[in-house]
Formats: sequence, structure tokens, C-alpha cells
Amino acid sequence: MPESSSHPVHAPADERTRRYAYIAIGIAVILAIWGIVHRLSARNSLENQAVQAAIPTVSTTKAQAGPAANKLVLPGNVQAFYEAPIYARTNGYLKIWYTDIGASVKEGQLLADIETPEVDQQLHQAQADLGTAEANYELSRTTNVRWQGLLATQSVSQQDADERAGDAAAKSAARQSASANLQRLRELESFKRVVAPFAGIVTQRNTDVGALINAGETPGSALFRVADTHRLRIYVFVPQPYAAEIRAGLTAAMAFTDHPGQSYTATVASTAQALDPVSRTLQVQLQIDNPKGELFPGSYAQVTFSLPSQANTLRVPTNAVIFRTQKLQVATVDAQHHVRLKVITQGRDFGTEIEVLTGLTAQDDLIVNPPDSIGEGMEVRIQQPAPTKQQAPGRS
Repeated sequence: MPESSSHPVHAPADERTRRYAYIAIGIAVILAIWGIVHRLSARNSLENQAVQAAIPTVSTTKAQAGPAANKLVLPGNVQAFYEAPIYARTNGYLKIWYTDIGASVKEGQLLADIETPEVDQQLHQAQADLGTAEANYELSRTTNVRWQGLLATQSVSQQDADERAGDAAAKSAARQSASANLQRLRELESFKRVVAPFAGIVTQRNTDVGALINAGETPGSALFRVADTHRLRIYVFVPQPYAAEIRAGLTAAMAFTDHPGQSYTATVASTAQALDPVSRTLQVQLQIDNPKGELFPGSYAQVTFSLPSQANTLRVPTNAVIFRTQKLQVATVDAQHHVRLKVITQGRDFGTEIEVLTGLTAQDDLIVNPPDSIGEGMEVRIQQPAPTKQQAPGRS
């Protein structure tokens, strides 16, 4: 018999073992490939999420066309049409006062009397000095006339006659000086009566009976203060961008805190026609009638001008403007959601808005509150407005 017939056959078992091994290796390879693919997919997904998260989300708005009229609100200082402190022109003591604060006075009305004993004595002395000067002048004049007659008959010398004529001229000048001094003291005497320079209201009384009065204008020495309040002046300082639009005859609305809810109309009377070189503002004077006296001088007023708007101008919120070392810019978003920086020309500043003269159109989407890192060509995501809640039926 052949030799091979004496050994057992193992071929089928080895074949199965190899088959199982191949299957296990295949499964391991498949699991490894699946794991690698899964990790790569997760990494790519994470990278995509990171890229998407890196795209900034921005809010956009549109530039608005300017209104037909601009409202310019400025603070105003109210003053009386005429107002003057009343000072004493003579020395003495206050004898009596006749008007207190709030009293209405007419032009020339007596406000107070001043006792002036020193001026009274000086006036009496001046009257006596004038009498002496007149007597001396009369004697000198008579002597001169006589000597001129003697000179005609050659009874006296020319020198003596000239001396008498010179003495008469000197006595005439002395008489005139005494007369002028007397008139001056009479004027001072008249200043004992303190009168109102114009019709108005007494707004201050800074003296009382027996107070020492010193002539002249020194700080705190005003006896009274009188204000004519039938018409008021309002002074406003207009910034340079609006100065050219303020003209005489322009009206403005006025509001006062002590008259809430009420509006008054004032008219521009004049302007300074020159800007203050420090503040770059134009001083404007408005006037308003005050027949009832309800508006007080010295008060604060809020003055509102309605000025015509410039044509073809847009307005953008100030939080959409980029202030950098370059010119003034705004960030816009194109159709592909990429940033486009545009240089604009600024007009007037309205506080929350600025006027744009060039560099922008009404169709541009402006980025509101752009981040500092924003740049040309950057991709952005536009934030969608939150949906409004539907109102429940039957509820107003």
C-alpha cells in the first residue's frame, strides 16, 4: 500500500482556520477604516463648525434720507430788553426808599432820597464864593472903565490902564469858575433824588435807610436794579455748520421749565455776523413780547430752530461709523456677504446721527456697531431680525 495512506488528512481544517483568520483580518481592517473615516469626518465637521463660528454675525441697517426740515435745539439765556443797575452819584446816607423789589416804576419815578450834608455845605460855600467873585468882578470892571476914560485924556499911563483891564478880565474868569463850581454842586445836589432811568420792574434793592452811600460804580454798590420786561432778548450760540442758515426774521420755538407744556415763539432780531474764534459759534439775538410779564429775565430757555434740510443727503447712525486713522468710513455688506469699506464725507452732526454728503447710497446695507477687527473682504453673517409674536385673537 502507498505510504501516504498511513497518515490522517488535515487539509479541510487548515482551510477553515485560514478562512476565519482572513475574515477576522478583514473585519479588523474594515473597523480600522471605519474608525479612521469617522475621525476624519468628525475632524472635518469640527473644522467646518470652527470656520462657521469664526464668521462674525452682524446687524445691518439702511441709510435714511434726510427730513425736509432739521430741528436744532440749543440753550438760550433770557435777558430783559433794558436792564441797568442804579448807582448813586453823590455821597451821603440813605434817607428813605420808595420802591421795593417787584414794584413797577415809570421813567423818572423817584426811587429813593439821599441825605448829603457835606454836599449841602459845599453848595452854600459855592454860592458865597460866587457872590464874592461877582462883587470883585463888578469893582474891577468899574475901575477898568474909569481908567480907560482917564487914558483917553492922557491922565494915566498905558501900563496902568492895561493892568486895570487885565485885573477885570481875571475877575471875570474867577466869576465864571465860581459859577461853574456852583452848577456842579447843584447837579450833585440833584443826585440826592434817585430816579428810574426807564419804565420797568425793580428787580433788586441793595440798600436800606441809614446806609452809607458812596458815589461811583464799585462792586456791590448798586442801590437798585431796574429791568424793562415788556420785551425780552434771548441770546443763543449757534454752531458753525448751522450759522449760514440763521437770518433775521427766522422764528424759533421756546420752552421753559417753569411753564411746562407751553411753547412760545421768538424771532431772530440780529446776529453777530462773525464767529467766536474760540467756540466757533455765532451769537444770535432773538426777541419776544412779554406783555403779561409771565417770562422772567435771567431764566433758561430751550430754543428750537426749524432749518431747511440739504437736498440729496443721507443720515446714518453714529454707531455705524468707523473712526480710524484714515478718512471716515462705514462698513457695508455686498450680496456675497463680504465686507466693503466705504469712505464717506460727513456733513452735520445731529448727536445720534450724522449727515453723509458723499460715498454712500440708500441701497447699501450698513453694519451697525462694527468690530474693531473688521476689514475689507471679510465674510460676515447677517443676523436675522427676531420674529414678532402674533397677537392673540380677540385681544386688543
